[in-house]
Amino acid sequence: QKATINAAGAAVVALGLPSSSNAVNNKSRSEGYAVQYTEREWAYMLSGAQYNILRQGGTERPYSSILEGEERDGVYRCAGCGTALFESSAKFHSGTGWPSYATGLAGVETENVSAVQASLLGAEIRCGTCGGHLGDVFNDGFLFVNTPAFTSGKRYCVDGGALYFQPKGGSEGDNVFGDLPPPTKKQEMPDFLSPPKITPINKA
Repeated sequence: QKATINAAGAAVVALGLPSSSNAVNNKSRSEGYAVQYTEREWAYMLSGAQYNILRQGGTERPYSSILEGEERDGVYRCAGCGTALFESSAKFHSGTGWPSYATGLAGVETENVSAVQASLLGAEIRCGTCGGHLGDVFNDGFLFVNTPAFTSGKRYCVDGGALYFQPKGGSEGDNVFGDLPPPTKKQEMPDFLSPPKITPINKA
C-alpha cells in the first residue's frame, strides 16, 4: 500500500499536477470572519511559521512538519483559532511531503473556482472561522488507491504549520503543533565502523 501511495505522489510531480499551495485568492483573510485580530496581534500570537502560512499564505517545505507523519486518532485544528478542520480518519500519506486529507470538516472553507481551475490548479482552503490559509484542495484523489482520497476524489494538501493535532482522549498538554519539525532519526553506524566489542576476562 505504501508503494502505491508513493507512486501516486510521484505521479503528481511527474504529471505536473500541483502538490502544494498556490494561495492566489485575493479575498481578505479578516473581513467577514468570526475571529478577527490586527496583523500585529496575529504576529504576536503566532509563531513565525504559523504567521507566514495562516496570515500571509506561505507554504512550508515538504516533510518539514511533524504532523506529516502523525497517525494517531484525533482531530486536527486551526493553529490560529482552534476550529476543528480535519478528522484523523480522513488523513493519508500522499507522498508529497505535506499532511493530506481526503475530506474536511465544516470548519474548512473552500475557494469558489471554476471546474477547470479546480482540476488543474486546485482551490485554496482556509479556516472558515478566522480566514487563515491552510493549503489547497485538488481533484486528484483518484490517484491514491487504497486511501480515503480514492473514494472522495479529493486531496486536501495542508501546511502542517497551520494546524495542531489534538489526540483522542488527550489533554491540552498532549496537543502537537504542526510548526514543529519531525523527530530526527538516529543515524546507526555501519557494523564495520563500530568499535570492536571487548569481552572482559574473568580472573580466577
